[in-house]
Amino acid sequence: MNLRMETKNLTVKYGSVVGVKDISIAFPNKTVTALIGPSGCGKTTYLRALNRMHDLTREANVEGEVFLDNKNIYDEDVNPVIIRRKVGMVFQKPTPFPTMSIYDNVVAGLKLVGVRDKSILNETCERALKQAALFEEVKDRLKTAAVSLSGGQQQRLSIARALAVEPGVLLMDEPTSSLDPQATLRIEELIHELKKNITIIIITHNMQQAARVSDKTAFFYMGDLIEVGDTNTLFTNPSKKQTEDYITGRFG
Repeated sequence: MNLRMETKNLTVKYGSVVGVKDISIAFPNKTVTALIGPSGCGKTTYLRALNRMHDLTREANVEGEVFLDNKNIYDEDVNPVIIRRKVGMVFQKPTPFPTMSIYDNVVAGLKLVGVRDKSILNETCERALKQAALFEEVKDRLKTAAVSLSGGQQQRLSIARALAVEPGVLLMDEPTSSLDPQATLRIEELIHELKKNITIIIITHNMQQAARVSDKTAFFYMGDLIEVGDTNTLFTNPSKKQTEDYITGRFG
């Protein structure tokens, strides 16, 4: 099995409060893994540890190991800024930079690292928008404000911005929770397309969505990893009663 990412005994604490504890999950290359579980069970805490976003929170403390292409991203010689380029993040609500155009939103990451070549920026913008299935809708108004787009388009723009720097892994924290059914379907179709090239880890509260988009599913509860496995197996024949109770709606 060709692994793109893996966590070993990952624990995240906020002061004395434990967010997640002792989590070990392997993420094969070019697959989608869904993280499911009730609100407040540690899914987002875990996800943020995968690209060192907890570095930005003073009281957060990360223990254990997170491997990206067999290198621990928490080693002292690793630059977290580079990790966040390799491991992109898409949040629950669309996050376009409000004062920027559609074009400038997409290429913001490249400009941040000093890319100024117009041809490179133009090529990257078109590629990323096409990858995010947005190019045909916006190609004639790239210089208009990003906030003029619909919610679903803004979320695909956020995905395009993450894809512009060519990450190997894309983290998605409930990316369709604020979208209507049609926009949700577009994002799900996009996930299927993107996994041909990258590894995706997605948090969702929608059991049907997890079943539709993921190859593997991990069930979190109260900061613990209860069960992880093939999505079809976990949904039809879970090994833990706790998992069965959650996916059948008996609690959570």
